[in-house]
Amino acid sequence: MTQERLGLTAVAIRTRMRPLHVAVALEGMMLWVPVEKLFLSEIGFTAASVGVMAAAYAGVTPILEVPSGILADRWSRRGMLMLAAVALMSATLIGGLSHSVPVYIVSAMLLGVYFAMYSGTLESIVYDLVLEETGGSDAYQRVIGRIRVTESAALVVSGLAGGVIADLTSARLTYFLTLPFTALAIVAYLRFAEPRLHRAGEHSSLRAHVALTYRTIAQRGALLPIVILGALTLLIQQVLFEFGPLWLVAFAAPAFLYGPYWAGLVSTVGVGGFLAGVARLDRPEMAAIFAALMVSSSVLLSISNALTVVITAQVVLALLLSIASIHVSALLHDAVPSTIRAGVASGVSTLSWVGFLPFALVLGWVTKEYGVGASGWMVTATAVIAGALLIRLSTQRQVTPADGSPVAVS
Repeated sequence: MTQERLGLTAVAIRTRMRPLHVAVALEGMMLWVPVEKLFLSEIGFTAASVGVMAAAYAGVTPILEVPSGILADRWSRRGMLMLAAVALMSATLIGGLSHSVPVYIVSAMLLGVYFAMYSGTLESIVYDLVLEETGGSDAYQRVIGRIRVTESAALVVSGLAGGVIADLTSARLTYFLTLPFTALAIVAYLRFAEPRLHRAGEHSSLRAHVALTYRTIAQRGALLPIVILGALTLLIQQVLFEFGPLWLVAFAAPAFLYGPYWAGLVSTVGVGGFLAGVARLDRPEMAAIFAALMVSSSVLLSISNALTVVITAQVVLALLLSIASIHVSALLHDAVPSTIRAGVASGVSTLSWVGFLPFALVLGWVTKEYGVGASGWMVTATAVIAGALLIRLSTQRQVTPADGSPVAVS
């Protein structure tokens, strides 16, 4: 491909991706997220009821993820992202109107619906756009990386703005101020030209489609380590975002530190997206370095008595996971045809949620009984497995079978 052709292709991708970037940025302006725990305490939540709420949305998400992914494959991925935005609006509105624990749990369950519809679908639509414009997937990590930068920037801005708004007015108002941003995101999705690769071939029956999706997720062989690694990287990320602040509590960190800490943690999504295009995790030596850094940073969560070291270790680990998750996403999408891409990607996310539920319960109990240092070893053990799989995948080569769908083989 000539330089002129490459330039025209890059321009075409940027042009088509622009509405998606706008939609992702608007949808990420969830002003209520940084002050949610404050709002929950105002309407009567206790530590136990917060756990029930987390279990509610964490239980809904894995149930709906694969079905929503299959629907996106058979119907419209842009339409599924719009439905996800509607679910987010509903969750936000009900949350803002809540004055009791049961009503807010309904909001949390709708948030789980949003996560189910959004996960996997966004990656699939970006992958197919790159494939449609370039005829290959080489640019996928760079393009999805830019989306992660947009997501991260929106989270950081909304996190800082939400705290200021709650301080000047009330935590409840942040919910209602979020609604216009989400509504505008739906408008931006409408302006996005959806790739049609997933509808290019003959449609199989729904039963055959469902069977193929689940069989692909569960099959042994070359795809299995990709699926497991994808689930593990998402699992550790979920643990860091849900339980990372417990280290600050254990170290009696001052209140002002929580805002910069959270901004630093969520910014790793964007920085990781920026670096994913240049990190060559397909090379064994680079994969080994990443694995060593993942394990080392997780070990520091258990052995360090310095708050600055622990915070740095969390941020480094989150950054490494962000980069690795994009690499694994590329491997996964390379390995499956477009017709089942969103369903399979959603299935990987489902596995992470299924693993997160018992992991979170055990980690919470270990933290309560033995402290955060002991629970850090659980993170380390998971990082060791993820690192080993990352190294293994870097030694595999890619082939293209007759149907044109790349798969990894030993």
